[in-house]
Amino acid sequence: MSAKEIQMVGQEASAGPQGDDEPTFPRYAGPAFLSYGFRPFFLGAALFAGVAVLLWVALFAGRAQAEFLYPAREWHLHEMLFGYLPALIAGFLLTAMPNWTDRMPLRGVPLLAMFILWLAGRLLVAAPLAGTFTAALVDGSFLVLLALYVWREVAAAGAWDRAPIAVLVSCYACANIFFHLSALRGASTDFPERFALSVMTLMLTVIGGRLTPTFTREFLAGRNMAKLPELFSPVDGAAIILVLVGVIAWVLQPESLWAGALLMVAGVASVVRLLRWGGWRTWREPLVLILHVGYGWVGLYLLALGASILGIGFSTQNAVHLLTVGAMGTMTLAVMTRASLGHSGRPRHADRLTVAMYALINIGAFLRILAPNPDAPTTLTHIVLGLSAAGWSGAYLLFALHYGRYLVRPSLDE
Repeated sequence: MSAKEIQMVGQEASAGPQGDDEPTFPRYAGPAFLSYGFRPFFLGAALFAGVAVLLWVALFAGRAQAEFLYPAREWHLHEMLFGYLPALIAGFLLTAMPNWTDRMPLRGVPLLAMFILWLAGRLLVAAPLAGTFTAALVDGSFLVLLALYVWREVAAAGAWDRAPIAVLVSCYACANIFFHLSALRGASTDFPERFALSVMTLMLTVIGGRLTPTFTREFLAGRNMAKLPELFSPVDGAAIILVLVGVIAWVLQPESLWAGALLMVAGVASVVRLLRWGGWRTWREPLVLILHVGYGWVGLYLLALGASILGIGFSTQNAVHLLTVGAMGTMTLAVMTRASLGHSGRPRHADRLTVAMYALINIGAFLRILAPNPDAPTTLTHIVLGLSAAGWSGAYLLFALHYGRYLVRPSLDE
């Protein structure tokens, strides 16, 4: 992707599922739960994340046994990268695409079919009763179908400036296919894992890096505060390009000193970009502040990953969890809560339970990073990992409990 295309993705991402300036579509008479993609996929992802991580900790501690499609470690990696996250991506894109293209949203039976396909993937990977090939085929088809949907909407609306989003989703679908092809042959899954992590890093950098200053600017302007953050500047463009170059280098040459150095430069640029937005000024509204926290995890991840490659006292495993548990967990929960409130006709304000979710997921992330070496587990390792899982999963289960009623009922403004 060119720098211009990357910038355009960021500019258009701010028109995502927020409940503002939505196009008018014919009234939907079906179940509210199937009126927009964020409803089934956010709820499904939250419940799945809450259960899957707790199950993984039980498996790791030897307190449970299961016969998955792949060994327990690979199952955990796959389901976090290609199970839980694709549901959140689908919920976001199926809600955002109508805003970006002025085309009808996917709703009713077609939306239900998409959700069932995602759910079938989770069940077949956990219990491949239909055979390993069928399980891999069903699971792999979900992201492929999502990519085709995005491409169709872009082409039908002539919205080619949104094409980079379709490219990223297509790359993510390919990473999942590569994972299955490698795992089914008993080969290493390192490459597809790095590929998927890098695609997600770029998504967070581009989309999260647009949503964060947009909503910060909106919040500060609403309180007549001066010095509003720029939505996009040369600093933002440079940071995105540096991240892109850094993750490509890591995918292709994961142990290269050049990759480590580029990642650290990208991390510094990301932190500078974050500080320019002045997130501390949004402390009165956690719904906005949490976006800054989530983006901060991205910068820390890039710095830590680069440091681990250069041998500067940080393990690659812990660095990766800065992204998966910290950045992805925090940023996705931030988008889920904001979109659920906005699209259900409720004020976009974080109540106490929402703040508790934000606290739990970040506590869980910090504990995971601080956990003693899981490769040589001790009693302390199991305790810390258990507390980490309880916090992280608890945040998503609390979302399902608190926001689930908003997702299954009609919006207040309908």
